[in-house]
Amino acid sequence: MNKLRSMTGYGKGEVAIASKKICVEIRTLNGKQLDLSLKMPQMYRSEEFALRSLISKSVVRGKCDVYVSYENIEEVSSSSSVNMDMYDVYFKQIEALSTKYGFDVKSGDVMQSILRMPDVMQNVVTKSVDDGELVALRQAIELALKDLASFRYTEGEVLMNDILARIDIIESLQEDVKKYEIERIDQIKERLKESIAAMQIAVDENRFEQELIYYLEKLDITEEMVRLSQHISYFREVCASDGDAGRKLGFISQELGREINTTGSKANHKDIQRAVVRMKDELEKIKEQSLNVL
Repeated sequence: MNKLRSMTGYGKGEVAIASKKICVEIRTLNGKQLDLSLKMPQMYRSEEFALRSLISKSVVRGKCDVYVSYENIEEVSSSSSVNMDMYDVYFKQIEALSTKYGFDVKSGDVMQSILRMPDVMQNVVTKSVDDGELVALRQAIELALKDLASFRYTEGEVLMNDILARIDIIESLQEDVKKYEIERIDQIKERLKESIAAMQIAVDENRFEQELIYYLEKLDITEEMVRLSQHISYFREVCASDGDAGRKLGFISQELGREINTTGSKANHKDIQRAVVRMKDELEKIKEQSLNVL
């Protein structure tokens, strides 16, 4: 089962109580730390700290925008009075949009929509919020968070499939590097012998073999290949584990890059160099995708 979660997501929750329908929308994007913005009607401000705590525990990390609104389900009663200041604020914003998008701002539908906006009706603003409504508000938040979690897991599966496919490519390229290793050593030996022969100087064969072994040890990439295999294995384990994997995958990617770079600096072989370049390309794409993993 997929364990990765994307930091990008959207969730919505609605709860109806008495004459109101409370709506909560949550949008998240990637980020190193939690950046939470909570916008809601003034009448619910007493619950802000508790709601922030609830949202933070679920969202964990990234940029998060939460919008709380309500809609009057029943018709506005004759005893209600319009808050003209708030009505004018909403009307001017909609009027600006009508100029851009070409719709009739004076239609009855627009007026009814504005009357349903938060804080437009005086009786809603002045009335106290009972415990039942606050419970409904929390329920709407919880439904939105549940919807958000489902969205993030779905996106996380897409991310994991892409990342693991690229890890498979790196592992395949690593096998190509191993195939070229024997050929590479033979080529280095032959080039050194040809260079010495071209200089036409007498060489102690025993000393030459000792120096050759020392030189080849410096170019040996066996340790790099072993560590690269270990990092690839650990990368897959983290992808399949519980908990937030984003930061771990970032750290492992750095270690993968270190071994790939060292292999390239020691390679001294065109086919290995090409494989290393392709590994680096895949690793960069993995790093980009990992930034969006929670």
